[in-house]
Amino acid sequence: MTDLLFALSKILWFPARPGHFAIIIGFIGLFMVWRGRRSGRWLILASLGFFFLLVVTPVNQWLLLPLEDRFARPSPPPAHVDGIIVLGGAVEQNITEARGIPSLNGAAERMTEGVILARRYPDARLVFTGGQGSFVHGGLTEADVARQLWTAMGVPQDRVIYEDQARNTHENAVFTYRMVQPKPGEVWLLVTSASHMPRSMAVFRAAGWRDIVPWPVNYRTGHSWAAWYDAPFPERLGQLEWGIREWMGLIAYRLMGRTESVLPARE
Repeated sequence: MTDLLFALSKILWFPARPGHFAIIIGFIGLFMVWRGRRSGRWLILASLGFFFLLVVTPVNQWLLLPLEDRFARPSPPPAHVDGIIVLGGAVEQNITEARGIPSLNGAAERMTEGVILARRYPDARLVFTGGQGSFVHGGLTEADVARQLWTAMGVPQDRVIYEDQARNTHENAVFTYRMVQPKPGEVWLLVTSASHMPRSMAVFRAAGWRDIVPWPVNYRTGHSWAAWYDAPFPERLGQLEWGIREWMGLIAYRLMGRTESVLPARE
């Protein structure tokens, strides 16, 4: 069942992602008009309206802001940390395999922050969790790429636990818990993108990580007009799609019983 849900989530997301869906609707409308059905004009208008809305309003920011503002880093930071967990999603294993050097995507701060925290807390255990999160992939896992990158950055290999089987956030939480077996009272930091933090905190808590501490990175929103309209259109579309995917993921995880609430409590 888990494999089926994973496959369905990847297959259905391709036509469902907003940019793709708007284009599909537009082409259906064009075909209907070409066949003489005037009602197709409404589909064309809906398609164009979606892109126009994204141009003139910061709807992408409105979707992401509640997610990114949900959890903040603790202030002051913990004086003692037992472990640091870095979630996958920041590396490009197919490009790495093709070019032979570690390749990162827009969530690269997950990887750099992991190194920063490892140096700030030299006695903490460092865990990277990420297997094959993409539906079409080569032979490298995200953990393979992380190992290449962190080793090149001077992180000793025996310092890091690499979990290389997880395909999604739920498996990140469950598999890492099984590997690490955290003890009551231990302080563990969870490093992931700020917009991904609510779903991550919810699923990690449900998997047994009751006292895990959020450490968000990779912010994409602000509270000023400059931040709302600064990004170019392709980036704004990507932010919108990411925001919708996160909200859908929060709802889906709750319906599947993987979390205890759609939006987890801050404390």
